[in-house]
Amino acid sequence: MAAGFFISKSVGIVAIVLGVGAVATIIALSVVYAQEKNKVTDTADTPTTAATTTAATTSPTEAWNRWRLPTTLMPESYEVTLQPFLKPKDNSTYIFKGNSSVVFLCVEATNLILIHSNKLNYTQQGAFLASLQALDNSNEPAITRTWLETTTQYLVVQLESPLQQGQRYRLVSSFTGELADDLAGFYRSEYEDESGVRRVVATTQMQAADARKAFPCFDEPAMKANFTVTLIHPSDHHAISNMPPRSTWQQEIDGEMWNVTEFETTPKMSTYLLAFIVSQFSYVHNMSENVLIRIWGRPEAIAEGQGEYALQVTGPILKFFEGHYNTAYPLPKSDQVGLPDFNAGAMENWGLVTYRENALLYDNTYSSIGNKERVVTVIAHELAHQWFGNLVTLRWWNDLWLNEGFASYVEYLGADSAEMSWGIKDLMVLNEVYTVMATDALTTSHPLSFDEDEINTPAQISEVFDSIAYSKGASVLRMLSDFLTEDVFKEGLQSYLHTFAYGNTIYMDLWAHLQEAVKKNNVLLPDTISNIMDRWTLQMGFPVVTVDTSTGTVTQKHFLLDPTSEVQRPSVFNYRWIVPITWKTSENVGADRYWLTEDSATNEQFRVGSSNWLLLNLNVSGYFRVNYNQENWDQLLGQLSRDPQAIPVINRAQIIDDAFNLARAKYVNVTLALDTTRFLSQETEYMPWQAALNNLQYFQLMFDRSEVFGVMTKYIKQQVTPLFSHYKNITNDWNTRPTGLMDQYNEINAISTACSYGITECQQLATTYFNDWNKNVTRNPVPPNLRSSIYCSMVATGGEEAWDFIWDRFREATVVSEADKLRTALTCSPHPWILNRYLQYTVDPSKIRRQDATSTINSIASNVVGQPLAWDFIRGNWRTLFSQYGGGSFSFSRLILAVTQRFSTEYELQQLEQFKAENQDIGFGSGTRALEQALERTRTNINWVKENQATVLAWFQSATATTHS
Repeated sequence: MAAGFFISKSVGIVAIVLGVGAVATIIALSVVYAQEKNKVTDTADTPTTAATTTAATTSPTEAWNRWRLPTTLMPESYEVTLQPFLKPKDNSTYIFKGNSSVVFLCVEATNLILIHSNKLNYTQQGAFLASLQALDNSNEPAITRTWLETTTQYLVVQLESPLQQGQRYRLVSSFTGELADDLAGFYRSEYEDESGVRRVVATTQMQAADARKAFPCFDEPAMKANFTVTLIHPSDHHAISNMPPRSTWQQEIDGEMWNVTEFETTPKMSTYLLAFIVSQFSYVHNMSENVLIRIWGRPEAIAEGQGEYALQVTGPILKFFEGHYNTAYPLPKSDQVGLPDFNAGAMENWGLVTYRENALLYDNTYSSIGNKERVVTVIAHELAHQWFGNLVTLRWWNDLWLNEGFASYVEYLGADSAEMSWGIKDLMVLNEVYTVMATDALTTSHPLSFDEDEINTPAQISEVFDSIAYSKGASVLRMLSDFLTEDVFKEGLQSYLHTFAYGNTIYMDLWAHLQEAVKKNNVLLPDTISNIMDRWTLQMGFPVVTVDTSTGTVTQKHFLLDPTSEVQRPSVFNYRWIVPITWKTSENVGADRYWLTEDSATNEQFRVGSSNWLLLNLNVSGYFRVNYNQENWDQLLGQLSRDPQAIPVINRAQIIDDAFNLARAKYVNVTLALDTTRFLSQETEYMPWQAALNNLQYFQLMFDRSEVFGVMTKYIKQQVTPLFSHYKNITNDWNTRPTGLMDQYNEINAISTACSYGITECQQLATTYFNDWNKNVTRNPVPPNLRSSIYCSMVATGGEEAWDFIWDRFREATVVSEADKLRTALTCSPHPWILNRYLQYTVDPSKIRRQDATSTINSIASNVVGQPLAWDFIRGNWRTLFSQYGGGSFSFSRLILAVTQRFSTEYELQQLEQFKAENQDIGFGSGTRALEQALERTRTNINWVKENQATVLAWFQSATATTHS
């Protein structure tokens, strides 16, 4: 699944600082524009509680009080018929009716059938909730009792005598469920068509544990079976599922004519990958070899051509993965559907992938280069899963990191195959590696792999879908592929897929197949793949590698952002890693990879003369940070100021990112980190600028309520002005766009930084655009790439008039990526009353869609004026938010981290501790770990500000002393 909230898009740091009138008053107001990156967030925003029904005894020893299914029965095939009613019954609830039969094999004699069921009401079969038949001419035992065990979400069937080992049986049931708007299981999504008519779509989101909300099933990933789905639907609606239709006919039911569509039987697959949709969507299509590809969406969106880009890239990406896996695409068709209401970024249902509209639909007129990158990477992420995850599936959710981390890595390879000129693979360092290191350097992080018995409940499962699983998973697999070489990695991967097709695995199965490939190709490694990789997957965190170029000594240590924090979680490896190190000097590139296997070692090649420099971790292929002796830092800084190009571009970003993080962890002085930004006045590349802006963002969060921010603003204006002028020149006064992806991203950085830090020329540009647009609402003069930044500046400087204008544009926006930009820009206002009103809007689904509520609150919280308002709002409304949006959503962790990101005083720490204490009774759902991280981060911030404020103020004063702004 592609995470729905995930990494705030690298293009999106919009820190707004307004010049009010001609006065030099600066209202500092920072907004992180979280145009959600894919992937990361992939779980449903809904409670997992069920309606009460009669429960049996509560003895913990009974099988029905355990969260995991017994292994006594194995499903073989299901026949499921569902009929969604797209008009509400008695004008209030929407429902669906269904019946299902499952054929299962008795593996071990038992007098109990447990099958998952959640929020379904059953029609009695005689005296019971289900009926049982024996197949193969044997006799079935009589049912003595059936009931629903709501806590553990089972339909329980007790039998008079045991089922016989080796015999097959069929369990049949009829049921109804609510077609709710809760984004989980079989649910409804709504939209207004061109004529303002409300249309209802019945659609699904089964991952992780919600197939049981659609029909009774053995709802665990290892319980694979064949599914034959039949949908009964209105004749003016399309019905689609994982497989193509086998036959369609008309039938009268209760006096009304319905279409009945029966689909071909699926291959053997997991319940969480099932999907079915009844809608009035339309589609565009083509064939890729013999695979039918269709892109579905609202008819207006498809008519406007918003499906064309997805259609153009899907075929090439499928072809790329067929080659990469050396395995033909396993199904006859690939449907991809953009849904108006969808909680994750996207979901890899086999043969029927579902997306948020902004992750699939792309409009040439409205969408930015960031939207285009999101579409191609999310499509590549989901298509990667069609083999890795769907054809071969991990046995249980404790190994989710391998499924999602793998897709989060190869999505860059797939996207690169479709957009070769972009150099998109380099973006992994900023989007995945550095983003997740911020979390993984806390003592509250966790290892990639969990023990199977640690993950049991639906809430525990949904908590596993976090940035560690996605981004750290991707980062360590990229490192593994790099030291094996991509060809050896692919060879092992292909044999793993061929061996386990249609089956289930654990992560060690992949290591075993990669080890075979290592042996076959005589790759020299310091240990087995399993021993090397266990250190990266079974213990949390990562090392900082420190090298002294005067002696050649190299050491490693667990890197923690707060060096005083205590690591509570023990590690059998004692927080030591086996580290692959690539390197170069000012004269040459190191020919061989150096492996650091101990805490400390000496490598003669790392001794370089005092006029020379050494650089470790080329292109940041390894998941670790690097520190040097002061002489080597000085040499690197000297090189950057003389001729930055002598250092590879990713490593220019690395020097900045490592230095700032090392300073936070007290390995180096904060002034060294700030010194790494001096060369930016002559830098035009995206990656170094983005690394600097990401890190200065922390300074902004810590200081935008103090005197430091005035002089920091002066410095940033000084550094960004040459970049702003560079782009103004090459774009012919902002009239054309640069060609490359990175160049377009850096133009966005130039505009957003210049406008937000109050460069007059930039704010005037925004005002001019606003006035032109205001004169003719139908003609938007702002280039799509610049809209996020320019809209934010309009709202920040234009008062109530601009806010209302942008709100009106948001309400009438038909393109979702445009609506997202407008919705986020509305959080840039400096007026508390406007922001408070907007916070109220977030819990009114008629104003802000449920799926966008948390990201809107997060954006308000990243505005310096909005942050205390959002914090008060969340504290005051936690019960409501929690009951409405449930504990099962990944976005709850984002919410807690966003509203607390500026916390840096004892008073704020007390407030946070009080919040935790007051809400202990209802809890924090998937935000539980985030709350602990917020407490840890706040303590770290308090210490950091105390220690660094004076030094930072002095550095900015001296760095701006010679200039006049």
